[in-house]
Order: sequence, then structure tokens, then C-alpha cells
Amino acid sequence: MGDTTTLDLRGMTCPLPVLKANKALRAMAPGARLTVLATDPAAVKDFQAYAQETGHALLEWAEEAGALRFLLQRRAVP
Repeated sequence: MGDTTTLDLRGMTCPLPVLKANKALRAMAPGARLTVLATDPAAVKDFQAYAQETGHALLEWAEEAGALRFLLQRRAVP
């Protein structure tokens, strides 16, 4: 499905990771994927709520080497 853009937001605290991811997703094509790297533990709940509220898909998230990795997919335009 094309390339995945990566946004490294490690070290930023809530709500900055979600706000910056939202800005990036708005500029992306429908169906495009965004990987977000974060270290704020609150980002897990933040991204889950963000996906529910916006319709963008949180495809997966994992903790790797002390950082959280989220894979989001921009929703299709209605």
C-alpha cells in the first residue's frame, strides 16, 4: 500500500504526539500509513481514543526498546 511515513516523537509528552500525528495524517493521502514513535506511556490511551474519534485506523501498537510504536492508517475520504 505504498510507503509508510515515520514520525519520531520520542521525548514529547501528551498531547503533543497525537497533535503532531493528526497534523501529519491530515496532509497524507487516504489509506496512507503513518508510524509514530513515542515514549510517553499516556500515548497508548491517547492514540486509541484518537482513532475512535477520528475514524483513522490504529492498525497496531507495540513497545520496542523502551519506545512505543504506533501504526496508523489515514481514513478514506467519505
